Amino acid sequence: MGSKLKIEEVTPSDVDRWLKGNEDLNIIDVREENEIKTGKIPGAKHIPLGEILTRTNELDKDKEYIIVCRTGNRSSLASEWLSGKGFKVKNMVGGMSEWQSDME
Repeated sequence: MGSKLKIEEVTPSDVDRWLKGNEDLNIIDVREENEIKTGKIPGAKHIPLGEILTRTNELDKDKEYIIVCRTGNRSSLASEWLSGKGFKVKNMVGGMSEWQSDME
């Protein structure tokens, strides 16, 4: 399997607190289209997991991204892939299944 990159993890309550503190967050939601219809974190960019590596041109290596999915599994995978490409990422553990705040 090789050496696994250690990805920093954040909780949904961390992200909610930062948003409420008006922090400028770059959130990427890697869920599928039908899952996004149930609501996403306000301001989150939707890039399905299957497209994440073909759409890295939409991302900026100078920014830090919080990666989100339904439970934290796909976002963990996306975080590893992006980190391996030189992007600064944090995985939101628990995902949208534990998100208790506003959605758009």
